[in-house]
Amino acid sequence: MIELKARVGDHKFLRKKLSALGAEHVGTFQQTDLYFKVPEGRLKLREVKGNSRAELIYYERENVAGPKRDDAFILRVQEPEDLKKILKKILTPLIVIEKVREIYRYHGTQIHLDTVKKLGKFIEFERQTSEDPKMIEKNRLILEKLMEKLEIEQSNLESLSYSDLVQT
Repeated sequence: MIELKARVGDHKFLRKKLSALGAEHVGTFQQTDLYFKVPEGRLKLREVKGNSRAELIYYERENVAGPKRDDAFILRVQEPEDLKKILKKILTPLIVIEKVREIYRYHGTQIHLDTVKKLGKFIEFERQTSEDPKMIEKNRLILEKLMEKLEIEQSNLESLSYSDLVQT
């Protein structure tokens, strides 16, 4: 996957831009991510308010501003409370990130408008890609063009995860 994240001041402006582009609004979700200390990458248990299931997500990502590769593994969990108890016994919990996420889809790109507790407002793009370097570069360019369409400044790009931003 290729992704990017940017700090933004106004979701209302972005909603109008996304609507004008014809992006599909998928839904708005209240998410809680519990991060755990792991030797490599990042591990989090994501719970969504109103959903009895959760996702255990492990990912490795470059800490660079702009489009970057993200190798993620997602396990959907039926009994999140049981898994949370086990994880807390064997791993050290690091931080809890709470956010409201609006999800949109536009030409193969998933777009998130995030309001993150303690951090503010962000936009994220995620786009699936193969391991082929030509496809990675093609998808990188697609995200950069989408940045331009939505008037996102390069200077607002974030290199770190929300968990890293809260801890710094």
